Amino acid sequence: MSPAMIKMWISIAGMGLMFFAIITIYFSRYKLKGVLRVITAVFAYIFMIVAGLTLLIVFFT
Repeated sequence: MSPAMIKMWISIAGMGLMFFAIITIYFSRYKLKGVLRVITAVFAYIFMIVAGLTLLIVFFT
């Protein structure tokens, strides 16, 4: 597989992580309560940070 195709798949994975982050942030803010709310919020922000770093690295390479 060429380096360009690898970058494409990595960027698609980053966009997928951003999608999951948006969905989990929505659920943690509006649908869940208690400890589950905190756990999903932590996972959502981890997804968002990893996705941002992934897309930033792909953009600058």
